[in-house]
Amino acid sequence: MNIVENKKSKTITDIYEALPSDSRKSLMDFAEYLFQRDAVDEPALQQKLDISRPETESVVAALKRLNKTYPMIERKLIFHEASSLMTDHIMQGRDVVEVIDELERLFDQHYQDVLLMTKDSES
Repeated sequence: MNIVENKKSKTITDIYEALPSDSRKSLMDFAEYLFQRDAVDEPALQQKLDISRPETESVVAALKRLNKTYPMIERKLIFHEASSLMTDHIMQGRDVVEVIDELERLFDQHYQDVLLMTKDSES
């Protein structure tokens, strides 16, 4: 590990340790989301899975659920919009239900695009 990597790790650790516990959890949830986004995908299924939305859910939990529900969607395609919605929620206090509703629309739209591409390639 070079000096620059050590400096970045120390800075992240320092930030983490300076945060209150709720913010630490948010930081870890977001880091886990970023890690999952870059994970190597298993062969994608074309059919979405039936994973119902719980009555109460955090934005991070919704992202995890939607990633499982729509395994055929490449995470890179939705990352920018999804992270923007998450940032709106965390940094600007945007309502959790509103953000999750938008995330569901985002995932569904990309799913519809996958279905169209699949249908077009079969023609």
